[in-house]
Amino acid sequence: MRDDEGSAARLLALSDGVFAIAMTLLALDITLPAGLDQAGFEKALGEVVPNLWAYALSFVVIAAFWRGHHQVFRYVRVVDGTVIKLGLLNLGLIALMPFPTTLLAEYGDQRQSVAVYSGAAAAIGAAQLVLTVALWKRPWLSSTAIPDPVARNDVLDLASMVLIFAVAVPLAFVSPTGAQLWWAVLIPVKVVLGRRAKRLRAAT
Repeated sequence: MRDDEGSAARLLALSDGVFAIAMTLLALDITLPAGLDQAGFEKALGEVVPNLWAYALSFVVIAAFWRGHHQVFRYVRVVDGTVIKLGLLNLGLIALMPFPTTLLAEYGDQRQSVAVYSGAAAAIGAAQLVLTVALWKRPWLSSTAIPDPVARNDVLDLASMVLIFAVAVPLAFVSPTGAQLWWAVLIPVKVVLGRRAKRLRAAT
């Protein structure tokens, strides 16, 4: 049922703002106390390394979701109520990402912290996956319908992220370090599917 509620530009503007703020908030935990002597400075500098690691990881994760969000909305001109609700759900989860990032930075060796981070990333991926499918099945919202091969590859890309992070949740309770190493599986998967997406878009 068609239920167009206006231009997609406002939703995209809000989305870009939320993504940008979430990325910025990630860096707030990277600080050093003032007035340290040489020994204290070196100790504090070593202690901030986990914060840098967590920041870099979350920045890459959020950037990947932003890029996917941009690709999905590339030809969307209007949105309906369902797309707005799904978009807001996705943005709400993105805005929460600094919290699991802080957990990972401060308590990266704890099972619950790694599980919460993995679950948060899986939830964002699932929300964006549902949003992608919703737009795919609503071609009247776009100036150009998303070709089925491209849409299927986008769905597979997001589904792989959801699966990898979801598997990491129970794995974290067995081995927090093992779960974090498991995240590295995303690298070859994203490279392969990214190259395939470029070929499909060029062909269509």
